[in-house]
Amino acid sequence: MKLTRRIACLLLAAGIAPLAAAQDYPNKPIRLISNYGAGSSIDIIARLVAKPLSEQLGQPVVVENKPGAGGDLGTDFVAKAPKDGYTIGFASPGPLVFNPMMRKSMPFAPGDVTPVILLATGPNVVLVNSDVPARTLSELIAYIKANPGKVSYASAGNGTSGHLAGELFRYLTKTDILHVPYKGNAEAVTDVLAGRVQVLFSGVPPIRAHVESGKLRAIAIADAKRAKQLPGVPTVAEAGLPGAESGAWYGILAPAGTPGPVLDRLQAELAKVVQRPEVRAQFDQLGIDASGLSRAEFEKMIAGEFARWKPLFASTKITAD
Repeated sequence: MKLTRRIACLLLAAGIAPLAAAQDYPNKPIRLISNYGAGSSIDIIARLVAKPLSEQLGQPVVVENKPGAGGDLGTDFVAKAPKDGYTIGFASPGPLVFNPMMRKSMPFAPGDVTPVILLATGPNVVLVNSDVPARTLSELIAYIKANPGKVSYASAGNGTSGHLAGELFRYLTKTDILHVPYKGNAEAVTDVLAGRVQVLFSGVPPIRAHVESGKLRAIAIADAKRAKQLPGVPTVAEAGLPGAESGAWYGILAPAGTPGPVLDRLQAELAKVVQRPEVRAQFDQLGIDASGLSRAEFEKMIAGEFARWKPLFASTKITAD
């Protein structure tokens, strides 16, 4: 009887411990891992979100960049972190959708991380260096076909949304355009500005200023609707290439096994962050749309993205190895 009572007490204590930890959460700084480099869309959004989240939680939220391997290194760091809510990271299409279909092996399994919330979504933009003699999507396609194997497009790296936007473009247009992956958006933009690469597929945040200055030319928006920040740029469907819609999404994830109450707290506080007027105004300036999908909804969305892109990988045999 005493043994049974002791086991019951141990089980009760094991159940109470995570709840007690959650009630005390957070009581020290939180690390927010950006799985892409400085100047990337994710880095920009991470720093935008960290300040209000810190204010709400009453603890510092410190952004750390851990780029590499198309976002896998940073995501793997989060997957292997303690399951206590003090190390969280960004959820992005590369590590969670594209890379598992491109690579022979991954450093982490899908079940090693758990979604917390979807913060925002945004379209990719088809851009060219201002010296490229193309002002419309049809002119760009004609230019690439007239120069097979001589035109290249830059992306922030293998497995990024920009990479897959380019592959989708190549598949639909049947053009011979080369992919040049970089270690981040900043490097990709730099080489396109310098004319070393002619075409770029990118989210709005890193390129808006260059479009407004005339150094980059936006050809089309890879979305169903025009970007508010680039209202004069047609969608890919309006430009004659329906089906080329692709976009980026920005969420937060945590190590699998993080206590439910901690995840609930993070989701609730981050939902408040994306509802703050100043944050929504900054999102608007960046050309992204605030979301706030819950953990369950976000997980369902990721599964839908995987199903949506799988046929392209099967048809084109895209690899990153």
